[in-house]
Amino acid sequence: MSRTKNGLKPQRGKTMPLNVEPQWSTTQILPAALKKQQDFNQNAMVDGEYVLLYPDGSQVENIPGTDRPFVLEHYKEAIGKSYQRITLYICLLQDLSYGDDSSSESDDCEAFGRLPMKMSPKQSLPTTSRASGGQANGAGAGPKKTTSPNTSCEFYNTYTNVYAPVVIDSSSSDVEEVDYSQVEDREQVFGLTAADVLSNLSEAIDTSNCSRFNINRANVWDGALRGFKRSSFDPTGSLLVKFTDDIGQTEDAVDTGGPTREFLTLLMDAIKNRRFFEGREDGKYLSFDSKAADGDEYFHVGRMVAMSIVHGGPGPRCFSENFYHYLVGKVKTIEAPIADVPDPDLRNVLLEIKNATTLEELLELNDKHASMLQTAGCYRCLRTLEDKEQVVNDYIQWYFTYRNHVSFQRFKDGLATLNLYNALEQHPSLFQPYMVYSAEDLKAETLEALFRPQMSPTGSSNRQEEERVLGYWLDYLIAVKEEASGLSLQDVLMFATGLKEIPAAKLTPQPQLTFQKNSRFPEANVCSNTLKLPILPSYEMFEEAMSYGIRNSPGFGLF
Repeated sequence: MSRTKNGLKPQRGKTMPLNVEPQWSTTQILPAALKKQQDFNQNAMVDGEYVLLYPDGSQVENIPGTDRPFVLEHYKEAIGKSYQRITLYICLLQDLSYGDDSSSESDDCEAFGRLPMKMSPKQSLPTTSRASGGQANGAGAGPKKTTSPNTSCEFYNTYTNVYAPVVIDSSSSDVEEVDYSQVEDREQVFGLTAADVLSNLSEAIDTSNCSRFNINRANVWDGALRGFKRSSFDPTGSLLVKFTDDIGQTEDAVDTGGPTREFLTLLMDAIKNRRFFEGREDGKYLSFDSKAADGDEYFHVGRMVAMSIVHGGPGPRCFSENFYHYLVGKVKTIEAPIADVPDPDLRNVLLEIKNATTLEELLELNDKHASMLQTAGCYRCLRTLEDKEQVVNDYIQWYFTYRNHVSFQRFKDGLATLNLYNALEQHPSLFQPYMVYSAEDLKAETLEALFRPQMSPTGSSNRQEEERVLGYWLDYLIAVKEEASGLSLQDVLMFATGLKEIPAAKLTPQPQLTFQKNSRFPEANVCSNTLKLPILPSYEMFEEAMSYGIRNSPGFGLF
């Protein structure tokens, strides 16, 4: 935590796990926390004395409401949470003791060390932190101070870049269900967004290293799978994408972001219809396919999703809500309606059983479909008509959950790339819009706010023309949204940025509008997210030129 004009506040979207022992007090936790911060943030911590704080900002000395000195296991018993759900903070003592007149501190200079506790019975961390001279020191000594004149802000903004895993306590009897409503409340209070989370995860990407992908737009999946299976593929490196046309000629464009975004967009579209997913277009579930399992494709498709989201691409946005909640651990089994069973024959059998009106009819159906029910372990002796509900529920659990256990695990292993799966577990509500199907389309107002116009100086003749064309642009967005012309706002966004939707990560660089007189049609630089609008004398000419140019642009998934 750090002090702002509004008091002590944690920095949004920052967290770090810490291995602990039950008997630890502040004299062990604080030095271990400081050391871990220093290990992962070289030269990022200022010199000074640090203290351990409770979530309400009070200093950790005694168990709250008692005179008992703080010991982790005693605090756990008092608060009634498992170790991995305990969150403590660290802050400079001078920030804690500083008066309320510290309004000069900027809200941007907020920092905290968030320490979800993880039991490790056979492992203990060192209890010292690095002092200014690099020698071991006790609690309260701070790491070496940086030489930057804006050390505090730099420290606050780069305090930590590691996300805490959701782990199981070593004592299974202590495991508690996560209260996701409290998690969502904290996200709202601190204004946490998916972009905040991904800004931390993306720090693990090494831009000096890259993995190359040679992609044919006619078969994106084939080229992508070869690239992800390549022995030289490094998930922590950046992506270098080159597209080839139908006759095998390589495009001259250098990938500085645009081709990568286009590739990830096309790849997320491609995986939706692969054999490892099944169900309606608006609610996909994981399906078992022996060929995909033999090729370990479930792992690779999970890695593709993780790479896309962290690298600034889209999410799949095709999963059912039931599947997503099971995936992130919000529920222990998938509770799906019969209508979600994709096989029509199985669906009809389950409906027959559910709609049975007498016990005799139910027994007859139970024997008729004994082979199907035995395969799922659902065949049983039925004594009352109400038993039909259990039969149907058990079969659905087997179909969506148990028969896909291995596939689920490999898919989650792939999602763990760049630590995304941990982020999904911690913040399921933030990432749900990018994983689960949503019928919500882009709005004209969204694109209007997204693209910043670059205008000539006020009063110039060019400025007057640009203001007129800017009005054309705003009306054009409304027309595309309202008219059934075969062109959508997703097409416009894809033309300008290589994305069909706003990604979970912050879209960089900021999309811009520029104006040009030397071309009748729009031009786009997807690497810089720049859309060049033609300066034309009338709206009708502008609308016709924009639509024609976007529809006939090579690549970008628009043909």
